[in-house]
Amino acid sequence: MSYDLAVWEGVRPADDATATTTFQDLYRKHMRRMGGQKTPPAPLIRQYVEALVTRWPDLSPDDDEEDEDASPWSDGPLINNASGPLFYFGMVFSKHQEASSFAVDLARTLGLICFDPQTGRLTS
Repeated sequence: MSYDLAVWEGVRPADDATATTTFQDLYRKHMRRMGGQKTPPAPLIRQYVEALVTRWPDLSPDDDEEDEDASPWSDGPLINNASGPLFYFGMVFSKHQEASSFAVDLARTLGLICFDPQTGRLTS
């Protein structure tokens, strides 16, 4: 089981309902592209992801279970979850509280929008 967050560049939505619509639109446009081609991550999104993997190690397909225990990410490399202005990523549920707290604070610091799709609420 994982806990997911969405982070994106843009104007802060006025409310949670608008944020939900914005997230769905961005997801359709950037994560569900025909042919599976994603847009390269925007520079600020790349900076955000790099800061996350500086804090906790990234995962690669070759990681063994011991390496996975050192990281809260549910998959990797984490940058593969970014496309254009959107980054949608998961954390293992057992480590999501500390990781999501850091992720929300980092998004706020960088001026990014952070959204919890499980609750449909803005987090930053």
